[in-house]
Amino acid sequence: MLMAHPSVLRELIARYEAQHRRCTTHGDAQERRRMDDVVYTLCVTTGTREIEAALQAARRQLGRVGREGDGPALPA
Repeated sequence: MLMAHPSVLRELIARYEAQHRRCTTHGDAQERRRMDDVVYTLCVTTGTREIEAALQAARRQLGRVGREGDGPALPA
């Protein structure tokens, strides 16, 4: 299976978290579309179909990278 570069995963997680915050405060159609886009991208990148599974997979992969010494892991 192809694995995304850790910096890509970190960026996607950060985008998801930021967009999630925006959607809870400004739940307009444009914000929801942006949220859908980042959820879709994160799921495709991790080979999953649900956002929770995508976040777990991304964090698991980042945790492995951190243990292997290739960079800091993202906290769960």
